[in-house]
Amino acid sequence: MDDDQNRQQEDWLNSRKNRLPSFTEVLSRRTRPPVDLFMFYIFLQREGAEDILDFWLDVQQHENLCRAYFKDVRKSGRTIKEDWPQYWEYARRRGSIYGTVVGLQPNAVKRSTTSTGEMINDQEKNAMTHPADEKRGGPRSTTPGYEKEYIPSPPTVVNSPDLDPPRSTTPFSLSGRTSALFNLKRASRAPTVIPRSAAISRMDLIASAERIFFRYLSPVGTVNSPENHEIYLPPALRIHTFPLSSTQEPKSQSDLNMMAHIPDMFHAQKEYCFRAMEQDAFPRFLRSKAFGNLTPMSALVRLVIGLILLWIGLAAGFALIFLDVQPKSKRFFLFIPFSFAILFLISHQYELDPILIFLGQSESTPFRMLTIREPYVKRLLLGRAIWVTTLVSICVVALTLLFWAVPGHRL
Repeated sequence: MDDDQNRQQEDWLNSRKNRLPSFTEVLSRRTRPPVDLFMFYIFLQREGAEDILDFWLDVQQHENLCRAYFKDVRKSGRTIKEDWPQYWEYARRRGSIYGTVVGLQPNAVKRSTTSTGEMINDQEKNAMTHPADEKRGGPRSTTPGYEKEYIPSPPTVVNSPDLDPPRSTTPFSLSGRTSALFNLKRASRAPTVIPRSAAISRMDLIASAERIFFRYLSPVGTVNSPENHEIYLPPALRIHTFPLSSTQEPKSQSDLNMMAHIPDMFHAQKEYCFRAMEQDAFPRFLRSKAFGNLTPMSALVRLVIGLILLWIGLAAGFALIFLDVQPKSKRFFLFIPFSFAILFLISHQYELDPILIFLGQSESTPFRMLTIREPYVKRLLLGRAIWVTTLVSICVVALTLLFWAVPGHRL
């Protein structure tokens, strides 16, 4: 078994040397700069669209919290059926992504991109297309011990069927926020470790789900919280109310039945966000970081500087011609402004600085560098850097020889 695992690990490492990483590998933190999760987060933050990744990470953390709860129950010697009969019945009838943890049969287990990175199954696809399954989606939280306790307003005010506020219309948040280029304040990031000072309870799961609902799924402006950033979901996946409260333990049978939905509540929404990022933002991220090493702001600065230097070079060249400065060999010094001008202009066009590539550097934020560590990306960028350098050299030589060859004529 160990030999097979080692062989699979070696095959995976060898395959990574000849291809770009997949989105699942980036989310599972198995890639290195400049195509790692940190750089992907910064890429979305620059577009003002990082809330969808925050939501995915928070739901992932919530699911880890639920798994830890189920494992604690099993370690105590009790079965999930004895400890939480409502959830057991719900999972047996509807399926659950925790099937292997709670001891359900394999055919009652829903697949998740969280662990497999594969396509969602037919049951989840139906959840995305049938409004009747809307109740299966719901919010999740990151950890039982939050930094600040937040008591939301009554959920009945959040989403009344008759007073449903306008929603976002793209897969990314449109909550009136601007790009991180102009808005430097950022909501807290999801932790990667669950702090555990005590056993996890079901109230912790409710608090986790409640926090995610009021942070990501309640319409903007309906909750008095600075961290309320609604993300877009299609109508079939929207959750309009959250009837449970983290401050009051469920007593009625309807509340207990509703609490059984908590572990799987946001699974369909999480899958939708995964596909939205994988099909939209992630390809643009790879084009930006695997084929270039500059941020848009840095590229724009290079464009401005390049145009100024080109104007200086052309002005000096025409001055040497129309003043008929001798000897003509002095015109060869025009290669200096031309070299920097063409380098900056072509760097802007390709969003790639060959000098930084040769030094093994890529920009994370404007004018802040990190070392390129992903082998295949390093080879791709090195090849493009050589091409850009060749193109710059050809343009500089052509411009310099052109101004050298023109006969002087004093005006």
